[in-house]
Amino acid sequence: MDTMTSPVLTEFYGDGSLAGILAALEPHADKPLIIEYGGRTIQSGYHVTEVKAGAFITLDCGGNPDQWHETILQIEDIPSQDGRDFMKVEKFHKILAQVANRIELDADARLTFEVGKLEMPMQVFDVGTLTIESDRIVLALAARPAICKPRHRAVKGAAAAPCCGTPASNSGCCSKAS
Repeated sequence: MDTMTSPVLTEFYGDGSLAGILAALEPHADKPLIIEYGGRTIQSGYHVTEVKAGAFITLDCGGNPDQWHETILQIEDIPSQDGRDFMKVEKFHKILAQVANRIELDADARLTFEVGKLEMPMQVFDVGTLTIESDRIVLALAARPAICKPRHRAVKGAAAAPCCGTPASNSGCCSKAS
């Protein structure tokens, strides 16, 4: 019996992994999984259309190499065709387990969502928060912005530096080359 009275909120700060999300969902198999993205709630007929396991090797605008793995869930935002409620956590988990039986999914990979309505461009999202309520689970996605990684690293470094430190004058960004 679920005796939860107030929602439990887990922040992922755009850095959710497949394992992290599945572990948080595991005890709640019988609850509907509602997804929120771009200021809207997904329609109850949403459909996981594709699961991608990607390994990325990149070079940013400052010439810095990077690499990571992602699991990308492509979801079509469509209404229910037969009046059914939202997909249960158990079904969501079974879909991912079925995929994992056919292709290798890195449990620690960054989890990315590509979501869109029929005949509309998809949007890319990261995992923002997961709210566990007594009768449902709400997965709130956070828009993934485009960023200049060298500038982003320089700004983060400057914010972490002591107040009297040397200002970061070399961000390693391509803007120096122009």
